[in-house]
Amino acid sequence: MKYLLVAVLVALGWPEPACADALPANELGRVMILEYHKIDYPEHRWTRTPENFRRDLETLYIRGYRLVNLNEVLDGRIATPAGTTPVVLTFDDSSPGQFRYLERNGAPQIDPKSGLGVLEAFVAQHPDFGRAATFYVLPGASKPNRLFDQPEHESRKLQYLVSRGYEIGNHTLWHANLGKYDERTVRGQIAGAQEWIQRHVPDYRIRSLALPHGVYPRDIGWALRGEAKGVAYRHDAILMVAGGAAPSPFAKGFDPTRLPRIQAIDQDLGRWLAYFEKNPRERFISDGNPATVTIPAGRRDRLRPSLAGGLKVIEQE
Repeated sequence: MKYLLVAVLVALGWPEPACADALPANELGRVMILEYHKIDYPEHRWTRTPENFRRDLETLYIRGYRLVNLNEVLDGRIATPAGTTPVVLTFDDSSPGQFRYLERNGAPQIDPKSGLGVLEAFVAQHPDFGRAATFYVLPGASKPNRLFDQPEHESRKLQYLVSRGYEIGNHTLWHANLGKYDERTVRGQIAGAQEWIQRHVPDYRIRSLALPHGVYPRDIGWALRGEAKGVAYRHDAILMVAGGAAPSPFAKGFDPTRLPRIQAIDQDLGRWLAYFEKNPRERFISDGNPATVTIPAGRRDRLRPSLAGGLKVIEQE
């Protein structure tokens, strides 16, 4: 089946995959954080069809990529198998096609053509792919982007995501352009979104913010931590809209307050997949041990000055 998928993808114009497990570990390589918006029809700049989303998952899987959550990257605790590459999925704007329930025999069931339905089905078939994604939701937006546009299922959906190991991120109340507003409004947008989310998942800590429109507030500190109306927030990361593959979390260039992403469309994703096929030493290749950081010999100077406690650095030729 794997070889059939390779043949189909190559015929569609994707580059032929290299054998990732033949490459030595390199945990200074770059990591793709993919950005999805609508999962719907027709295919468009901000829309990925369910079929093309599944093709993305197949492409990543056969090329040796494995899903991790953003927080695993932030914490520097990447546990993908040796020879594989971590990849992060993010979904912005909580549009209905990302997570939809259908009524079947009087009970809600996940729509198999929604983004979550496609992902869950793929993971069921390929459990070694991992189950991970971060959903940047809009709890105060107008229809159809207010928490996936099924008000009767808001709590059920957010609780389901958390129970299955997915992450929920802050995207402001209603996709506010933070560069346009004063401090009070920025903090209100961020704290208000968190307060609304935590009505449904009270003990959940939101650790990252995806910038609406990719625009920072006038002071980045407003987005990182603060409070409004008695609700305190603290973010460990801020995600941009574009910028390419992110530096390794172990590299000097890793800045969690300015994390770049790749738009998950054929042009952008295909370009980065081709780049890593042509430049395999630029790709993060796991050593399979989250307690160690394996890097090419002679590159210790590229490591961050301080790593998470207890991590052992291994150099290899």
